[in-house]
Amino acid sequence: MILKTLVVGPIIENTYIIGSKQTLEAVIIDPGGEPARVISEIENLHLNVKYILNTHGHGDHIGAVASLKQSTGAEYGIHQADADMLKRDNSWIKQVMPDFEHPPEPDFYVKHDDIIVLGDINVRVIETPGHTQGGVCYYIGESVFTGDTLFQGSIGRFDMPGGDGNQLIKNIITRLMTLPTDTKVYPGHGSESTIAREKLTNPFLTSGIG
Repeated sequence: MILKTLVVGPIIENTYIIGSKQTLEAVIIDPGGEPARVISEIENLHLNVKYILNTHGHGDHIGAVASLKQSTGAEYGIHQADADMLKRDNSWIKQVMPDFEHPPEPDFYVKHDDIIVLGDINVRVIETPGHTQGGVCYYIGESVFTGDTLFQGSIGRFDMPGGDGNQLIKNIITRLMTLPTDTKVYPGHGSESTIAREKLTNPFLTSGIG
């Protein structure tokens, strides 16, 4: 599997490019900004982007979807519960991310246990609402891409509209912490981790939130 991480924009968001070594088909997860830089990396890797996927609908994760879809012709997917977020007023983020564009209408909606086939790679959808009601993670091979659900040593905030801390903790424990312990965790911000590390050291998972 080809995996490239790009840290984009002033909010320091992780955009992931995942490709098949056999077919050179690729998916982009959470293209938050800097579309020209993402396209340049795709060209350097000689990849053909089939899908653009969002873990959730917050502005710092969706800002380059429109440009990349136009450039690649890829199909765009997000959970239906976050679809309305794509149409919200994101003028606040344009002040810090001038290249932000509102995403187009999704080509499809993802849901729990969907399998998206990418050459010899399967992308499994894991619903983990709590940061937003349409929050999902993508489980690929021995890696899980968690967006703002789970971070190294932390979890996503839940004080914004659609957030629910108890729901978030429950879904992390029942749907992510049950993955193999050597699964690598690739979050929407910050450094990577593993399921084993988060089980042992993440204070939100060891003590709960009340």
